[in-house]
Amino acid sequence: MRYSSGHKLETKEKLLQSSAVSAKKSGFSTVGVDGLMKAIGLSGGAFYSHFSSKDELFATIVERELRQSLERLGAEQDREKLERCLKLYLSMSHVEHPETGCALPALGAEIARSDMKIRLQAEHWICRLQESWADILHSDSLAWAILSQCIGALVVARMLATPDTQRRVLKSSYDEIGRQIAGPVA
Repeated sequence: MRYSSGHKLETKEKLLQSSAVSAKKSGFSTVGVDGLMKAIGLSGGAFYSHFSSKDELFATIVERELRQSLERLGAEQDREKLERCLKLYLSMSHVEHPETGCALPALGAEIARSDMKIRLQAEHWICRLQESWADILHSDSLAWAILSQCIGALVVARMLATPDTQRRVLKSSYDEIGRQIAGPVA
């Protein structure tokens, strides 16, 4: 039975969405092609009509997730909007639901172990986000520091076992970032 091109696009979209959620929640390398396809109700063999390899799927997920992060956290910001975004980013909801949040804290280690093509792709989107923040903050180094601190705070909070300690990490990071954004006290 032949499917329409629209059906193939819908299936590919379902696979991308489902795989991104799975990757951010449990890690990309933990699930095989059969598991990824089973999650959307198809057999593993159907995977190869959408992607040539699991690595190609991962590259597509990385590009898509980081592009979406730039859209949510970048360009159309001012300081006030950036501070609101940072408050949402450094939240318990983001700690508890990695599958709906930023891919960087969830997939950063896997991206670092990926081939150069995926790492360069991630660098492209991360640099675009950093440049957006640097424009808002009027500081290249402050933008890198805050970006790194946000991602690191999420990673640390997710590693910890107790919500009280997780909240302390998030609040401390948010407070310090606020001081950095405000600049030196006169």
